[in-house]
Amino acid sequence: MGRSARETAPWIFWPIAALWDLLAFILGLTGRLVGFVAGLVLLLLGVVLTVTVILLPVGVPLMAVGVLLMIRSLF
Repeated sequence: MGRSARETAPWIFWPIAALWDLLAFILGLTGRLVGFVAGLVLLLLGVVLTVTVILLPVGVPLMAVGVLLMIRSLF
C-alpha cells in the first residue's frame, strides 16, 4: 500500500492530500469494475464464437483473454 496523506504532505496540506488519496482510491476501484465487466463481455463473446464451430480459433483466445482480464481485475 502507498503512504498516507499525513506521511507525505506538509501538515497544512494534508486535508487536500487526503481528498486526493480518496479520489485516487475511488478511481482505482472503478477501473477494476470496468476491467471486470470488460473481461466478462470478452468471455461471453468468446463463448458465442466458440459455439459457432467455424470461429472456434477466434473464440478460444478471446475467452482466455476475458478470463485473464477478470482475474487481473480481482487481484
